[in-house]
Amino acid sequence: MKVTEHIEKAKGKTLFSFEILPPKKGDNLQTIFSNIDPLMEFNPPFIDVTYHREEYEYKELSNGLLEKIIIRKRPGTVGICAALQLKYKVDAVPHLICGGFSKEDTEDILIDLNFLGIDNVLVLRGDAIKSEGIFRPHPNGYKYANELVEHVTAMNKGKYLHDEYASGATNFCIGVAGYPEKHFECPNLDTDLHYLKKKINAGAKYIVTQLFYNNQKYFDFVDKCRNIGITVPIIPGIKPISIKNHLTVLPNVFHIDMPQDLVLEVEKCKNNKEVYEVGIEWSIQQCKELMKHNVPVLHFYSMGRSKNILKIAKELF
Repeated sequence: MKVTEHIEKAKGKTLFSFEILPPKKGDNLQTIFSNIDPLMEFNPPFIDVTYHREEYEYKELSNGLLEKIIIRKRPGTVGICAALQLKYKVDAVPHLICGGFSKEDTEDILIDLNFLGIDNVLVLRGDAIKSEGIFRPHPNGYKYANELVEHVTAMNKGKYLHDEYASGATNFCIGVAGYPEKHFECPNLDTDLHYLKKKINAGAKYIVTQLFYNNQKYFDFVDKCRNIGITVPIIPGIKPISIKNHLTVLPNVFHIDMPQDLVLEVEKCKNNKEVYEVGIEWSIQQCKELMKHNVPVLHFYSMGRSKNILKIAKELF
């Protein structure tokens, strides 16, 4: 079932969902299942699975030259999504990214997803690899997420890169990312919203936001979206703080602001155990306010851990 159909079926009730990371190579599915199992009592209609592109390392050869080596540190998202749907009878939402993939690679992945009965994709540009600093698209790939959305939309209409081999249209529900505090590469929020609307116009049917800790940022973002004609569901993304270093790491990585009240509470903590509890309580209160505003889904970024999300969900659902 499509994400939008789950939202419509809920008839205004806020749903629960979460995102997982593929485990590092060498781990197996049980690594994922052990974190998912406790959360299934809250009946998530869908679970997101991130996609991690290749990274480069340079190995020095005996002649002093450097050899560029391509490394993939995590197993494929497609296989994980198939396993989740088989085990839990839940809709898996694979992330689809521009970086590191040609147009043909992208289409091959979408053909596999369609074959497996996966109804949803979350389309993202993706981040730059660490060794490059700035995003560089594949030479025969897409530079922007809206271009990737257009590709999926075309396949939904039965249009493939090589039509002579196609036998039918796909039927993906396309989600995209939104940034209540703007994407860090955009000069301002209005410009960012302009590009977000391009993704909607290209065929995206719902938005999942970057994590945030100030609900007013989300409410203002939704209002701005509605004012420019974006009418699709906007799902808030939530990540509980769990360690004191998050006060500096999260703003640096995700380019977000931390409310001063939260900062002061965390700074008062004597250890990370106390920070962990502060993070849970903050998220509970944050989510309660969001639910009062009838958000369609509370979407949690689990980062492979579920204990704090389990405690939060018990208070909400």
